[in-house]
Parts: sequence; C-alpha cells; structure tokens
Amino acid sequence: MADTFDLVILGSGPGGYVAAIRAAQLGLKTAIVERERLGGICLNWGCIPTKALLRTSEIYHYMQHAESYGLKAENVGFDLPKIVERSRKVAGQLNAGVKGLMKKNKVTVYEGVGALTGKGKLSVKQGDKTSELEAKHIIIATGARARDLPFAKADGERIWTYRHAMVPTEMPTKLLVIGSGAIGVEFASFYNDMGADVTIVEMLPRILPVEDEEVSAFMDKALTKQGIKLLTGTGLEGLTTSAKGVTAKIKGKDGTVTSEEFSHVIVAIGIVPNTENIGLEALGIETDRGHIKVDGYARTNVEGIYAIGDVTGAPWLAHKASHEGIVCVEALAGLKPHPFEKWNIPGCTYSRPQVASVGLTEAKAKEAGHELKVGKFPFIGNGKAIALGEAEGFVKTVFDAKTGELLGAHMVGAEVTELIQGYVIARQLETTEAELMETVFAHPTLSEMMHESVLGAYGRAIHI
Repeated sequence: MADTFDLVILGSGPGGYVAAIRAAQLGLKTAIVERERLGGICLNWGCIPTKALLRTSEIYHYMQHAESYGLKAENVGFDLPKIVERSRKVAGQLNAGVKGLMKKNKVTVYEGVGALTGKGKLSVKQGDKTSELEAKHIIIATGARARDLPFAKADGERIWTYRHAMVPTEMPTKLLVIGSGAIGVEFASFYNDMGADVTIVEMLPRILPVEDEEVSAFMDKALTKQGIKLLTGTGLEGLTTSAKGVTAKIKGKDGTVTSEEFSHVIVAIGIVPNTENIGLEALGIETDRGHIKVDGYARTNVEGIYAIGDVTGAPWLAHKASHEGIVCVEALAGLKPHPFEKWNIPGCTYSRPQVASVGLTEAKAKEAGHELKVGKFPFIGNGKAIALGEAEGFVKTVFDAKTGELLGAHMVGAEVTELIQGYVIARQLETTEAELMETVFAHPTLSEMMHESVLGAYGRAIHI
C-alpha cells in the first residue's frame, strides 16, 4: 500500500521546505522527500555557510586594520579548522531548525532518493528499503549542482567546486577562481581577505556581468586595489593537476596562451539542473536545456506536476525558489495568488564590498526604450558610512522620465545587501519618485543614500 498525501514535494531546499510549510498551513496533508539534508544546498552548502565564512574574513580584515579605529590588535592570525567548524555549525543549526519546522507543521519527511513513477506516484529508495507515495499534487524542487569544466572535473584536492571551497583542509597560497559571478567573487573575496594570492578569470568583458556596468567597473577597481588579479575577456584552455598544485593554460584577450601555476582552483562557471533520473521522461514533462518548463503558477505541461526553484531556470536564487513555492501551493490549494514574475527579484553578492540590485540596469532600461532619469549618490557623502570607515561605494537609481516609475536600483558598498529591500518594496508597491522623495529616512543611516540617489535623479540631491 502506498502512503497517500495531498501534496508530495521532491527536494527540501528553500523552495521545497517553504512550500511544504505553506501547504500545511492551508490544511494539505503534505510530505517532503530529501536525499541528503533538509534545507538543501542553500542552507547546508550555499547561502548560509558561505556567509559565515565571509563574516570571518570580514572580522579578520577589521582586526588587521584595527589601528584605523584607534584600536590595537597584535599577532593577528586564524585557525582554519575552527573557521570551517563554525561555518558547519551554523549550517547544522539551521538544518535542525528546518527539521523542527517540519515536525511543527506535521509534514512527513522521507529520507532517500525520490523519483516519479507515474502520474501522482513517487518511489523513495533508501538503501534496500523502498517507499511508495501517492499524491494529487507533486512539486519537483530538486535544485541544481555546480557545473564542471569538461576538460578538468573537480577532484576536491586541487580543483574545487563551491562545496570543496567551503571546507578547505588547507589554505590556498595561490588561488585561481574561474568565473566572476556572485559565487566566484564571494570566494575570491573570502580567500583574498584570508591572505591567499587570488586571480579571477572571466570570459566576458567585465566581472559581475549581470550587474549594472558602473557597478562592475567599481568592483573591478575595488578588488584590484585589494590585490585580486582580474583577467576579463580571458578563457581557460586547460588545467593539469599535480601533487603540489595546478597548471592553468590561460588564453588572453590577444589570443596568447600562457601557463601559470596555482595551488588550488575554484570552478564557479554556473550550474546544472538536477533533472536526471527523477522520472521526467516517462511522464513527458517538458524541459528546456535541462530546466523544467513552467508557467506563472509553477505548473508543468503534465497535470498535477509542478516545479520550482533552480530546476526551473534563472535566476538561481533561494528567495526566488521560496516565493515560487508559495505561489504554487496557494494556487493548487484553490487560492488566487498573483502569478510568479521575475521582474522584482533582488540579487546580492556578499563580497567586500557588497553588491545588490533589483530591476533593470541603465543599459537594459535604454534598450527597452525608456527615457531615463538616473540618480547616483556616493558613500563618501554619507555621515554614517564615514563613521563606519566604509566610505567607498555608491547607490544608483534608474527612473522612467515620463512616469516616474522606479525601473531599477544598483548598489555597491557596505551593507547594501540589507538596503536593497527598500527598493524592492518600493517597486512592489509601484512607488514613483514622488513618494520616495517625500519619505523620511532616519539619520544617521546608510539608507539616507537611497533617498539622496532618488533626489539626485531629479537634480535635487542635498549632500553632493
């Protein structure tokens, strides 16, 4: 006899477990299937433990520059195993928290490898035990994994994925990071602050290529100033490992191929959706380059089968997955949520300095045919930033000149990953420049720069 549920969710990442909780709140008998650890990649091997590492490197950086704050810190050093241990404890604490939430919401958890076996049917295998499940609704939330280089697969010794980079057994002396998206830049920032000699290789003309061009240019200068070597418009021809390190063949902008030695390499060139061996083909579920095709309510082309999160395509972000999960569950439960849209999803990079954005870049807004008003305010004009000793960065806002619609916001500097939500809310509420100008921002705060940037777009900035 199969165990019967209203909803079964395959995968317990930030999409899956959030969907399970919302389903339970709506009275659906719910089960979740997880092959590794509750919380998925984000909680266990991504968003959370990396932020713990970055917090360590941030504090280490401040300790090394204590004199700037009138403090003394002598013989500053670090204990790598304890750094890793702290990061893993943070992940472990949150994993336990998700277990508690499943229990609290009476969500049945199946540990094992799950696969669709028919319409409304799944099997879950753990060792020699197989459980059969049936449900009116099934959500696929299997996430994604790091993409390997075709000519040099990660070995965990010299060539690392993000998972290896989070639990190093030794500190790299000379590190090559392949890819300058958020993951690549975050690891480059961490290891550089911890003392490694870091080089980033990026095939595209600029680092953080999805960000506004001015943000990318600022980060290029900031990271270079910190000692990170940036090779843009540059390809990787090959990697050869040895017991002592890695030899990289790097093809420069002029086509010249040179060889350089590194102790370790981190591959951060994108992800591959986890859609293999889960029964999609037998049911005829449509995919596009491996990603499951869905509509605004996460419905696939097969009735009763849904998909959310990384497995459905970009942007590959935890908060996108969570919101998709809620929209999906509310719709299948008979509520009438707004269909999921990607127009207002913030992106954050937790490097030093931080980067955050939402909406259209200036270039994309122009391409879309908008007549623009653009405001930009520097951190050096903000009292709180100066007091913090974090006076590098800026806030940029992009408005439609005719309607006052906030088309996009782009930030680089201290704590901008916290500030960006103000603009996300403003866009969700369809706020125009008029409401933002009339809003009172507390003083002294970094958020005052958001106000000044808006004012600046209309020639009204006060402190510059």
